[in-house]
Amino acid sequence: MVLRVAVVGSGPAGSSAAETLVKAGIETYLFERKLDNAKPCGGAIPLCMVDEFDLPPEIIDRRVRKMKMISPSNVEVNIGSTLKDEEYIGMCRREVLDGFLRDRAAQHGAKLINGTVHTLEIPTTENGAYTLHYTEHREDGLVGDNRSLQVDLVIGADGANSRVAKAIKAGDYNYAIAFQERIRLPDDKMAYYEDLAEMYVGNDVSPDFYAWVFPKYDHVAVGTGTMRVNQAKIKGLQAGIRARAAKRLEGGEIIKVEAHPIPEHPRPRRVVGRVALVGDAAGTVTKSSGEGIYFAAKSARMCAETIVEFSNSGARIPTEADLKVYLQRWDKQYGITYKVLDLLQTVFYRSDATREAFVEMCSDMDVQKLTFDSYLYKTVVPANPLVQMKITAKTVGSLIRGHALAPTRSW
Repeated sequence: MVLRVAVVGSGPAGSSAAETLVKAGIETYLFERKLDNAKPCGGAIPLCMVDEFDLPPEIIDRRVRKMKMISPSNVEVNIGSTLKDEEYIGMCRREVLDGFLRDRAAQHGAKLINGTVHTLEIPTTENGAYTLHYTEHREDGLVGDNRSLQVDLVIGADGANSRVAKAIKAGDYNYAIAFQERIRLPDDKMAYYEDLAEMYVGNDVSPDFYAWVFPKYDHVAVGTGTMRVNQAKIKGLQAGIRARAAKRLEGGEIIKVEAHPIPEHPRPRRVVGRVALVGDAAGTVTKSSGEGIYFAAKSARMCAETIVEFSNSGARIPTEADLKVYLQRWDKQYGITYKVLDLLQTVFYRSDATREAFVEMCSDMDVQKLTFDSYLYKTVVPANPLVQMKITAKTVGSLIRGHALAPTRSW
């Protein structure tokens, strides 16, 4: 037999899974409902992703080596002096990155289907086939015929509103709303952002996250995010970041407005039967930083590698227990990272006083190095005990000076 796998969604997660599967000789179908999709996203990727996923230089619009953290009172802290010459944060446009990864998977042999999967039919027998019912989309933009496909396994990489997740009753999760404007700046203003990104914190720009100005090829991405309960406030928060960054955005022209849901924690069930969820569909976005691209691609690759391993490169059908090994490995490797970032968000994003303390803490070189090393290489880097004690003392001192340890009042 030759194992047949359907991957629904061809963002960084789906394309990475499809490429891994097809390289192992597994018959792989990759679904994408919108081939020109440009997901609203800051587009930042860590250095380790460039090497690990073999991304060519042309995929990266900007190599950010400097960042500004800007507090609610507009105190600016410059970050980046701890970076080595070869280190940077990559800034990408999602339509470029996603298109590259999707095309590469197809070049290796994944069968790309431009269509919308609307129903996943669950088998009634142990090794019965999963049936995907979908509507194809023609090259002329018109809707084509309704079709179906039978496969042995399904990977749901279809984002926060995953239909695959709904089909397997994976459970719901809280999600945030990301809102972003792409703004084309005059040359002199764009030069300021050549290798610089900005992050703003404050209740005026986001009550629970941060706002950003990230440089891209010929424009900047200006956006914010907030939890779903604050969704009605999102345009006001976007006005807040526009106001805070107004001098640097003078003369800019809005060329695109985007919004998208972002999951806030893993779904209750990420593997059911022979269906596995990856990326946003599984809920792999991190707290505090809101980062998702690397973790989406990495979760999908780990899932696909597990399928290759337990199927003997496509010679047998893996079981639910086999697929759950992917989750065990994922949680073991990254569980502590998620817990630390969750804690950081809980401590530092709860009031403007704690945000002031957070920005002050970011001025410390040891904190900067720990933060950048953790981001660039995706590990919670253990500092030596003396440095760790210093960072802890610095954190407490910043919170005390900002009166951030006082209990918050509710009226």
